[in-house]
Amino acid sequence: MAKPDDRSDNVEHLQEAVQHTIGNLEEAEDYLAEHAEEISPEEAESISDKNARRRNSIERYRSEIKDEAEAGDE
Repeated sequence: MAKPDDRSDNVEHLQEAVQHTIGNLEEAEDYLAEHAEEISPEEAESISDKNARRRNSIERYRSEIKDEAEAGDE
């Protein structure tokens, strides 16, 4: 028998994902700041590209949090 769709903790899980992604973003930015002269331009660009994807993910997570919160209000 299938479990019922329990979405009651989706917002909490999404918020945790946002915090985790922000932590990774900040860690990568700190790494770039500390080691910019030691790493190759390709590695720096790779880290910057990954951070751009992280920023996009954060925006999507926040949009989903808003949607989930509004759905919970209905």
